[in-house]
Amino acid sequence: MKIIDGKAISAKCKAETAEEIKALTADGRRAPCLAVILVGDAPASAVYVRNKKRACELVGITSLEYLLDKDEPEAKLLELIDFLNKDESVDGILVQMPVPKHIDPERVIEAISPDKDVDAFHAYNVGKLFTGAPRFMPCTPAGVMRLLKESGVSVSGKNCVVVGRSNIVGKPMSALLLAEDGTVTVCHSRTKNLAEITKTADILVAACGRPNMITGDMVKEGATLIDVGINRVGDKLVGDLDFDSCAEKAEYITPVPGGVGPMTIAMLMENTVTSYKMRFNLI
Repeated sequence: MKIIDGKAISAKCKAETAEEIKALTADGRRAPCLAVILVGDAPASAVYVRNKKRACELVGITSLEYLLDKDEPEAKLLELIDFLNKDESVDGILVQMPVPKHIDPERVIEAISPDKDVDAFHAYNVGKLFTGAPRFMPCTPAGVMRLLKESGVSVSGKNCVVVGRSNIVGKPMSALLLAEDGTVTVCHSRTKNLAEITKTADILVAACGRPNMITGDMVKEGATLIDVGINRVGDKLVGDLDFDSCAEKAEYITPVPGGVGPMTIAMLMENTVTSYKMRFNLI
């Protein structure tokens, strides 16, 4: 059994992004720029925003931070997004989710220009992904694909099972696996005989948001197991895989924390650079 080290692979990706930015700005061109909007003061969201800011500093991306009060009306947030859409010095716009209940997240996502949608949540970019011509890769699924690639795990011809059908992970994950010629099954809360299906998986991606849901008796000997879940149980962070029992069966497995999590921000950095290159007609 080999543990896939997301921290190490993330650091490698960020180092490559930093080198690319150095080359892109060597002639005096401005650095790429990411604007992050946080509405409210939820501690978890504040940590995510802080981590994104730190990653931007590390790779050489200019980071703009906009903090709005949790009671700020939706119209004010949409007004700020419109301002940033029109700002030619901004390459990426990210609104930290979740937003307060009085704000419609779908309206917020659709308000962001598809050209600056570095989370790849906008319907236009989702459509490009599912038709096989993505401009931006959804960050967490893209991070999973990079982990597989860097670990030497080929997707082509493999039985791939995704547990979870969210718009953020499950659905785009299935599209990326399919694009690499995997044979993909998507399971969810209404799936019957889940264990029978997960046992067929050469590559299993658990993204259901339920702690320790997938146990060792549900996985195939020699499978690659990717755990996207982050669940707090007492004072511990655990994934959707029961790590100890699953590790006994797996050839490759990601830990929680330190597996998929670090990759999400690394891919966000790459998407911001992609947007920048599109703006300057460099791709």
